[in-house]
Order: sequence, then C-alpha cells, then structure tokens
Amino acid sequence: MMTEEELDAYRVAGTTVRIVRDALEANDVIGVVVAWDERDVLIRRPNRRVVKVSRSYRIQPADEPRLDPLA
Repeated sequence: MMTEEELDAYRVAGTTVRIVRDALEANDVIGVVVAWDERDVLIRRPNRRVVKVSRSYRIQPADEPRLDPLA
C-alpha cells in the first residue's frame, strides 16, 4: 500500500500513474492522483472521468515499465 507521502508527491507533481489491478495490461487505470483516504484513491483519467480504486493495488509512475502484479 502506498504511503500518504508518496501519494501526495504524485498529486503535487501531477505525475501520471498506472494502477496495476491484475495480469491484463488492458485493465490498468492510468491517470493523475486527485485524492485518497484510508482505503481508496481517486484517479482522474485522461478523458477527465474520475475512478475510485483500492489503495491495495500496485501504483507506479506510468512512464516506468509495467511490473507484473503476480511477481
């Protein structure tokens, strides 16, 4: 799970992040961190829709190579 400081750094910098939910890359959520609470993160996607995902998913910068969630 991401720490408050890491999420805040992504939000302040406006870093585009990738949320890896399962083994299929098509199911990844890519966008900018908007807000979070103890369980969830709000991500604004490029089409300006906001998606609420669990903080238990792997969150990484979108410009880095995708990490396998099963590893």
